[in-house]
Amino acid sequence: SAFNRKTGEPPLINGWIPYLGKALIFRKDAYKFLLDQQKKFGDIFTVHIAGRYITFIMDPFQYVYVIRNSKQLEFHEFANKMASKTFDYPALSKGKFPELKENLHRIYQYLQGKPLDIISDHMMKNLQDIFEWKCSQATDWETEKMYKFCCSVMFEASFVTLYGRVPAADGHKVISEIRDKFIKFDASFPYLAANIPIELLGATKKVRKELIHHFLLQNMTKWLGGSKVVQARQDIFEKYELLGDYDKAAHHFAFLWASVGNTIPATFWAMYYLLRHPEALAAVRDEIDHLLQSTGQKRGPTYNIHLTREQLDNLVYLESALNESLRMCSSSMNIRISQEDFVLKLEGNQEVVLRKGDWIALYPQILHMDPEVYEDPKEYKFDRYIENGKKKTTFYKAGRKLKYFLMPFGSGISMCPGRFLAMNEMKMFLFILLSHFDVELAENKAVRLDNSRMGLGILLPDVDIAFRYKLRS
Repeated sequence: SAFNRKTGEPPLINGWIPYLGKALIFRKDAYKFLLDQQKKFGDIFTVHIAGRYITFIMDPFQYVYVIRNSKQLEFHEFANKMASKTFDYPALSKGKFPELKENLHRIYQYLQGKPLDIISDHMMKNLQDIFEWKCSQATDWETEKMYKFCCSVMFEASFVTLYGRVPAADGHKVISEIRDKFIKFDASFPYLAANIPIELLGATKKVRKELIHHFLLQNMTKWLGGSKVVQARQDIFEKYELLGDYDKAAHHFAFLWASVGNTIPATFWAMYYLLRHPEALAAVRDEIDHLLQSTGQKRGPTYNIHLTREQLDNLVYLESALNESLRMCSSSMNIRISQEDFVLKLEGNQEVVLRKGDWIALYPQILHMDPEVYEDPKEYKFDRYIENGKKKTTFYKAGRKLKYFLMPFGSGISMCPGRFLAMNEMKMFLFILLSHFDVELAENKAVRLDNSRMGLGILLPDVDIAFRYKLRS
């Protein structure tokens, strides 16, 4: 209780329902709740949420001290526990599966450097194939729901790039069946992450089992042209006799979720904001057309466009527009768990006394929406990350330069290992969409953020919205 706080421990905020603490208010609107507490208690305070003590560090200049202390402040164990429960594979215990965690981590090198170029090239080709299959008939305006459209294209492109194509004549159909189940499972994800038993979540358990079955070895061996990263994961799983066939399949399913769970909504928001802001759309399209002209490439569904990493990186307006939508729709909580009783030293001689098992949390959405860092933070400004035609990487608060100013992918040891591929994939999606098609919103309604995923990544839209597209003349 608040009475036996030790010296140096931050102020404690308790709820009136003992076990739940402030969980209910927090779930309703974490952003508003945290801002209110910051006004009352300052930049460091502890909240009792559902039996856990979580200390929030609100000052972005202090982030680096938390991120730097990865020895005492651990993340992977927490992530592994949550993932093994959510995706139904056995916990990665050292006794049973020595080195498995480290071995799986090593594989992320396939999502960086030279191997990233290879997988990005495949992604680009697959995206173009899917766009051609979906849209090449659109000589006149076609209308679709935007979230559904992004979901269908991004899911299939990621699936085929990572796991290979389904050779059946109805390959698209098979993947869309997997996608439909995936969407059902994903709707329950916030509840699973909040530790609610899957038995209480209707058909979720059955759907999860069916999804995992798609990734059994006998099914995966039929798929053609999968990625190095998935192949390497398969090779590692083979070395562990105690890992059952179902367990391996569950790991593959978890990897699929990690690669599309946040990219789909992020792609939706990037597209939605561009279509809502004609001057942004024009600037990004202009940059894309310019690149195609200067590299002598033709646009249109029948031409294969090739982009090098350097060319993708030089699309500063595209990247800025994408970063701006990520700033506005991402809501991830960066969690660390104290491995021992220890004193976390912060700048300005501040100290936080932590007990073993305490949680520390950074909540970057507060930073993303800070009017001192981002003028008019609720406004979408597509060129916010550009200065004099170049990428802008210096942002200030109280006259001081910030080391961290945009954190949609987590931080430090909890940084998303697939972030480079995700960024490339979203850029390529927008590139193909805008180079091949005229696109516009088909209805005029506001789409808002649905807060049920606060703290878990990219927020979903609260409704879908219709848009139309046709081939550019």
